Amino acid sequence: MHALFDDAGKFLAGRILSESDTSAQIELDSGKRVKAKTANILLKFDKPQPAELLAAARDVAAAVEPALAWEFAPEDEFGFADLARDYFSDTAPPAELAGMLMALQDAPHYFRRAGKGRFKKASAEVVQQALAAIEKKKQLQAQIDAWAAQLVAGTCPAPIGEQLYKILFKPDKNAPEYKAVVEASRSAQLAPLALLERAGAITSSYQFHWQRFLFEHFPRGTGFPELATPEPPQDLPLAEVQAFSIDDSATTEIDDALSLTGLGSGTVRLGIHIAAPGLGLVPGDALDRVARQRLSTVYMPGHKITMLPQEVVQRYTLDEGRANPAVSLYVTIDEATLSITGHETLLERVPVSVNLRHDQLDHIVTEAWLADPSIQVENTPQPLLDLRGQLSFLYRLARQLKAAREVVRGKPEAFNRPDYTFRLSGQSGKEPDGSETVEIGTRKRGAPLDLIVAEAAIVANSTWGQLLAEHGVPGIYRSQASLAPGVKVRMSTKALPHAGIGVKSYAWATSPLRRYVDLVNQWQVIACARHGKTAALAAPFKPKDAELFGVISNFDTTYGAYNAYQSGMERLWTLKYLQQNAITELDATVIRDAASGGLLLRADTLPLVLPALGPATLTRGARVRVRLGEIDEIGLDVHGTVLERLDDPQDARDDGPVDDDGEDDGAAAGPLAIAVDLQEGSADAAAGAGAGEPGPAAAA
Repeated sequence: MHALFDDAGKFLAGRILSESDTSAQIELDSGKRVKAKTANILLKFDKPQPAELLAAARDVAAAVEPALAWEFAPEDEFGFADLARDYFSDTAPPAELAGMLMALQDAPHYFRRAGKGRFKKASAEVVQQALAAIEKKKQLQAQIDAWAAQLVAGTCPAPIGEQLYKILFKPDKNAPEYKAVVEASRSAQLAPLALLERAGAITSSYQFHWQRFLFEHFPRGTGFPELATPEPPQDLPLAEVQAFSIDDSATTEIDDALSLTGLGSGTVRLGIHIAAPGLGLVPGDALDRVARQRLSTVYMPGHKITMLPQEVVQRYTLDEGRANPAVSLYVTIDEATLSITGHETLLERVPVSVNLRHDQLDHIVTEAWLADPSIQVENTPQPLLDLRGQLSFLYRLARQLKAAREVVRGKPEAFNRPDYTFRLSGQSGKEPDGSETVEIGTRKRGAPLDLIVAEAAIVANSTWGQLLAEHGVPGIYRSQASLAPGVKVRMSTKALPHAGIGVKSYAWATSPLRRYVDLVNQWQVIACARHGKTAALAAPFKPKDAELFGVISNFDTTYGAYNAYQSGMERLWTLKYLQQNAITELDATVIRDAASGGLLLRADTLPLVLPALGPATLTRGARVRVRLGEIDEIGLDVHGTVLERLDDPQDARDDGPVDDDGEDDGAAAGPLAIAVDLQEGSADAAAGAGAGEPGPAAAA
């Protein structure tokens, strides 16, 4: 005697070895013995053999017409054998009985299960709805297949082109457009980006990266609503100084300027003057809401998206030739020892005499030029000559401040690599279009003008951070517990040490025109300057203010995304530079060896990190010559092959520069990450197919 039984939703058949009131021992054709509950045994038969029955039953089930079976079925609950006898004949053999069981099981839109081997027919309305849904699904699949075929043939259907960035970066994985891209990629055996580029959905690498950024962060565009520009207080006193700023030529948001008085008197007063939009903007007003939504200016080669409207920037930027509203930190310095003896914060209007542009002056303002007044450089601008004495003092001060921080830091700050600058020529509109010629220049890190500005900013940010803490006024701080590997800089409302900089506390407050965190901190500093010991009562943000925590969370995420986009666009223009200058080989330094996750190189003279194939014996710091592979501007990807080693493996003195803190290992080396998963759907399909197929025991 044989039995057909239900095993967790699968139908198996085998020979009955023994049987009791509650269960039976059954031997499958594979030889495996299983125990089946009596309630799960649906059919007993002598002939045919179990494997033959299952095969015949599947053929019968495929031939059963569910609609006709539904017509035959009674309104009340019924057993599969009863319906089989009505549908086939009163003497339906076991194969037809089992076939009807399988057919009923496979037609849930017509029949619902009411127990083991028992069913109840669905109402006519439910059947109609189910059939309509099935037909809709068929039509949808037909549309997916048609779109996929078009993509494979090299044509992009309009609905896919319209949702390109959503499909790639924020997809609804049940949407037909997404499924068509996945299906076409599998069929064509092409990566989604390559497939879409071939189909004409992506025609410009620059526009692709620009539009994907706008899609994610500026879906409503980069323009500003019409908002009135607030005026600063009219009663601000005029500072008795002549300040100057030091910035890049492309800078329009001039946040900071310096002044120096008292040279030669023994006591010098350094003024660090910060643009003061916080004197006009009010927390919670319309402009604040715009700034809080953007959180920062977005930078990229040839273009930027400002945090504040241009009219507001122009009203508060520290332009030359006028007195600008500012929050000023005055630091008193002993001229002989260069030690800081005191400080005060004032709200005032600061006359700015000149906006110096370091990219035009770095070749003049060298360490030697500052140290030796007899050195003359042709075509030195008169405003720079007028400031030579002040700059010389500020450079000496900056070097001492840096040295003092390095003592706290525990090791010197390394300026191993230059900063890179990007200039686009041939740009016809406000925004680049990708056809421009790119020039990549270098600027030595720690150049005198750079060091002066950097150390002044550190003095202001650390001093104001302490000022807020001393007055019990919350601020947004950046801190780092130690320089140990893996210890990252974090943002919080606590005045904690910053080990990487070497200061007791550090609150960004020197760039309020282009960073929202600085604007928030400026409002808090203004409260301290105006109200002194009662500042905590007057400050717009109170201790444990939920808004501050919200700003920190949103800023961290958004600022990271903006920086990643800037890095991505700089990488794109670097790849274009390689092609525009027909560069196929370059010198590089190993920054990650093969054993640590794959060989990773950093170009010696370009801002480029790339993976490469090379000997496993290469270690960090090794200098090599590398041949570049094919450049993918859409994926921001390029690989290299090491041709030769340039340094002496036995002599570390000729090694290339690497970062001691391990940040090199995390450098972005491409390719671009997208959210299209070609494996996910196929895995689900495979799992679904497996669930519907009989297991080895059933097949036996």
